[in-house]
Amino acid sequence: MLGTVVNTLAIVAGSVVGLTLRRIIAGKKSDTLIYAVALAVILIGLKGAWKTDDFLSVIICMVVGTLIGELIKIEDRVERLGRWLQGKFSQSRGDLSKGFVTTSLLYCVGSMAIVGSLESGLTGNHDILFAKSVLDGLGSILFAATLGVGVIFSAASVFFYQGTITLTASFMKQFLTTEVITQMSGVGGLVIVAMGFNMLDIAKIKVANILPAIFLPLVYYMIKKLLAVLF
Repeated sequence: MLGTVVNTLAIVAGSVVGLTLRRIIAGKKSDTLIYAVALAVILIGLKGAWKTDDFLSVIICMVVGTLIGELIKIEDRVERLGRWLQGKFSQSRGDLSKGFVTTSLLYCVGSMAIVGSLESGLTGNHDILFAKSVLDGLGSILFAATLGVGVIFSAASVFFYQGTITLTASFMKQFLTTEVITQMSGVGGLVIVAMGFNMLDIAKIKVANILPAIFLPLVYYMIKKLLAVLF
């Protein structure tokens, strides 16, 4: 859990710095900075998506996973949580819900979050999460300066998400093959691209509803192994 704890603290520290600088970055400068960050987010997503060669599996996972997300309305639940937080901190400036949802998804669905948490749980090596901590900390400065105080609450999302993966990794070690992890990272890359489109106002995609797709490669592999044992 050390890597996840460091990652969480880095986001909090970066957010505090970003909120301090927020008065300096205002108006059109803020909008331009958001667009610049959005383009970088899309690039990161595309890089992750191209890690897999099994595009058919990625497509199937995206479709099935999104259907699951739509049925259980993940996006609506996440937004309600964001609005609840905004109600608790109504004196804060800006859209707290938007900052919380955007950065929570960005910090959680990337390949570094998945692979880093798995490696932390399986081998005790936290190097990937330490590197992610630096990136997330720097990113939090920019996001907090442009999106507001909601960014700091994404640290809790990261702690819960990565911590859960780390703690359960040892129980799923036999299923976490290189192929499975690569496909999970590929799907996660597409989710990040969708987030970039939202930040650029190109489309309004319910990104949270796509999240189940990230874990479908693992579910598929586990089912395949079970069937192989039974038959």
